[in-house]
Amino acid sequence: MANVTNSTGSKAQVAPTATGAPSTGQTVIENGVVAKIAGIAAREVPGVHALGGGAARAVGAIRDALNSTDLAQGVSVEVGETQVAVDVTIVAEYPAALHKVADDVRAAISLAMAEYVGKQAVEVNVTINDVHIPADDEPADDAAVDGGAEARVL
Repeated sequence: MANVTNSTGSKAQVAPTATGAPSTGQTVIENGVVAKIAGIAAREVPGVHALGGGAARAVGAIRDALNSTDLAQGVSVEVGETQVAVDVTIVAEYPAALHKVADDVRAAISLAMAEYVGKQAVEVNVTINDVHIPADDEPADDAAVDGGAEARVL
């Protein structure tokens, strides 16, 4: 589940108008939307396997099974009037260079905040809390071990 915070305590922020045209209203972007956009941007980076810590990923696996993926999982945002700060926790793919993956996640989130939210990302903190090894996903076939030889452990 996403941790969405805001220094002013309100649930939404008003985005400033980027054009010089007269405004007849205001645009409100909820913090959860900002967190979701950051999560989508982070997931698209090569070398990112998943977002969130162990408990969040366990809950996320259940949500995925129910086709209810939380795209803001592992993302915490603090939104101001014109700037945003993002904290994201990721699981990196092995053997990706962790510093490059973190830099790419920062760049992707900063670009997404500027393009989609219209706010400057002044801080994007990336925590890598695990490394995913693709071999861990392969099912073990005990009958085919060592060309059909007898198993050493029962």
